[in-house]
Amino acid sequence: MPTHYFPKNFLWGAATASYQIEGAWNEDGKGESVWDRFTHTPGKIDNGDTGDVACDHYHRWPEDIQMMKDFGLQAYRLSIAWPRILPTGRGTVNPKGLDFYDRLIDAVLEAGIQPFITLFHWDLPQALQDQGGWTVRDTVPAFVDYADIVTRRLGDRVQHWITHNEMSVVNLLGYALGEHAPGFKGQYMNALATGHHLLLSHGLAVPVIRQNVPNAQVGLAINMNYQVPASNSAADRDFRRRIDGMWVRWFLEPLHGRQYPADVLHDFISDGYIPDAPLPFIQSGDMETISVPVDFLGLNYYFRQVMRNPSVPETENDPIEIHSLPKTRENVTEMGWEVYADGLLNALARLYIEYQPKALYVTENGASYSDGPDAQGRIHDPERIRYLRTHFTAAHRAIQMGVPLRGFFVWSWMDNFEWARGYAQRFGLVWVDFKTQQRLPKDSAYWYQKVIAANAVETE
Repeated sequence: MPTHYFPKNFLWGAATASYQIEGAWNEDGKGESVWDRFTHTPGKIDNGDTGDVACDHYHRWPEDIQMMKDFGLQAYRLSIAWPRILPTGRGTVNPKGLDFYDRLIDAVLEAGIQPFITLFHWDLPQALQDQGGWTVRDTVPAFVDYADIVTRRLGDRVQHWITHNEMSVVNLLGYALGEHAPGFKGQYMNALATGHHLLLSHGLAVPVIRQNVPNAQVGLAINMNYQVPASNSAADRDFRRRIDGMWVRWFLEPLHGRQYPADVLHDFISDGYIPDAPLPFIQSGDMETISVPVDFLGLNYYFRQVMRNPSVPETENDPIEIHSLPKTRENVTEMGWEVYADGLLNALARLYIEYQPKALYVTENGASYSDGPDAQGRIHDPERIRYLRTHFTAAHRAIQMGVPLRGFFVWSWMDNFEWARGYAQRFGLVWVDFKTQQRLPKDSAYWYQKVIAANAVETE
């Protein structure tokens, strides 16, 4: 099998998020988050699951970090729980919360692992949500103050910082589709206000982080799947443009000084989602603040989407069509996501060509399969290995093309609370028994260990 070697300083890592693994939802002074409230609301989460305990990482972190070291992780992307630091989102700091992350970062560094910290991975303090959350401008300075507090405490040891994770998920799933906290549907103006205030808080936080952190590397993580029209028809091509505009360009364009895309704004107005008037939440100077230069972009990529306009009968579409792959276990993960590694190559190339970032990281990529232990306690997950192998190969091809890709974070280090899907979906390299909290490395973890050691991947 051909072997693809990666650049000498390429970083191999794995990622997690605070609400998905920590548990201890109301311990040691932590405040309630929007996800605590959302998961405690009947009917919101599959099987009525909550993140109250999750992987109990808050208490078991020494075991988890030791396992990361044993398997050779070079970098670990984690997030801070804002309400663990500031229980009401602003004001008095909870010292036990800061102490927890202090110990955690020290352990990560002692294990020889580089920490990448995400400041906001969706667990907004509920006290701020009660005052309007991200729909109101007052949440912006609260985030900047929070970023200041955390980077002052940890900035002497942590160089890489991510302000926000997947802003489009926060605003669209939280306010337009209602699938994620805080769980509102059809509130498109609030969704757009949320997106703007997330962007603005990022722009204001970046110089604060740079001031507090020597040699800081600051970026943010965006989600961008590979979207293709289902046919060459005008309807399918326009549908793809619309979806890409709402989820991707609405954020990437202003981040790079290009204002909000006019075609997407026209879509929101023409569809009746918002009135035909200037967006009321934009103030003078906001767009300049949002476009502050960053050191890297993080890409969260999982699957390809074949986009067919649902309002047009298939008989009216162009006969030249793109079809989804057959729905086999190898081609579709248990999340229902199509496995398409070339989409990662296309996404990386698009980011580099259109936005010219100084550096790129794959900050999330992985697959959900529920394989559990056999009689010998081994967990065979060949589909996950194949998924990662093909995506690592695609990343290598991107590097060969000149894309400045610096590292790859597998999602996720261990099985965890998968948001609205609860515990039914397992993305981890490490299997977790959520009743006993036993951890068992899967075959994919042992395979990844070899990839890291060799700094290379063998193709099939």
